[in-house]
Amino acid sequence: MTDASTATVAGVPAPARRLLQVRTIYAEPEARDSPRGRQVLERFPDAEIVEVPSHWQIPELHGNAGNVDRWVRVKTETLVLGVKKSLSARPNGRSADFIAPSTANGCAMACAYCYVPRRKGYANPITVFTNIERITKYLRGHVQRQGPKPEPNQVDPHAWVYDIGESSDVSVDALVSDNVADLVGTFRELPTAKASFATKFVNRELLDLDPQGRTRIRFSLMPERDSKLLDVRTSPVAERIAAIDDFVAAGYEVHLNLSPIVLREGWEQDWAELLDRLDDELGAAFKEQAAAEIIMLTHNRELHEVNLGWHPKAEEVLWRPELQQAKRSQSGMWNVRYRNVPKREGVQAVTDLVARHAPWLRVRYAF
Repeated sequence: MTDASTATVAGVPAPARRLLQVRTIYAEPEARDSPRGRQVLERFPDAEIVEVPSHWQIPELHGNAGNVDRWVRVKTETLVLGVKKSLSARPNGRSADFIAPSTANGCAMACAYCYVPRRKGYANPITVFTNIERITKYLRGHVQRQGPKPEPNQVDPHAWVYDIGESSDVSVDALVSDNVADLVGTFRELPTAKASFATKFVNRELLDLDPQGRTRIRFSLMPERDSKLLDVRTSPVAERIAAIDDFVAAGYEVHLNLSPIVLREGWEQDWAELLDRLDDELGAAFKEQAAAEIIMLTHNRELHEVNLGWHPKAEEVLWRPELQQAKRSQSGMWNVRYRNVPKREGVQAVTDLVARHAPWLRVRYAF
């Protein structure tokens, strides 16, 4: 096995290589032997392959408290190959009309507020689902069964929108396999539907996928002071902003996620400055089609405990018991959100800031 510094993705630009220096790939036999699985293995030829019965049954990763102090290293050096067994498109109504079956789970980045590790245990490196043909076939059938969208809603006035990145960052997934290219190509051929995903990573290889307006990318933004503390291993906010006009020119519909809104001293001024920057730096083509989601911070006690083991500084702003309360999520998990009054005031404050500093930015929803 070669040193981790050389076990990188073939052909990936240098800024992305820090994310993926894969030494170990845990693989279900069926996933390993599939065409997509072989493609992933070819991209990481020096990695050790460890056969596992299930992508959910890897004791070295899932539920292993000893991985807390190796949080980032696990994400950097480990991949998992699995087969997506159950396919469904769940109704959503916020970011999308439906949540598409995932083609990946987990992430190489390490945002301190990410909800995925709440579900998956102490480590959540990227798991690639290799049965992409079955997933895209299911999506085509699901879209066809919906027929034309009968009436506009806040998600989209005309198209059924499918979130393809609920449990991963699609821009990073595209470094690992061609699943993302296949999804963009699938929706390009579906005139009544769009793909959608949020991202904190600028992958300029996506500019070559020719989405023809059928894929919506939502760049997640927050003030740099928050991002430097909380968005571990992501693209800098300035780089995300600089990419927006290029993605519009490449045929993507580009929206913004103003999230998470973290309540701490000086937060309103920092958001005002960010919105002024967007107004100054972004072009007319983006502004004509721009829309945003405003999402207040959601945290979780278990994730709080994990973060204390590897990034306690983040918890100084994320864990605010005097402002937060427990609330059951749509998926049935008990999370921690801001209490009703500070949350309502926070949503109103950000909405007012948008109206004042970026009046061209339509707010699709805020919560």
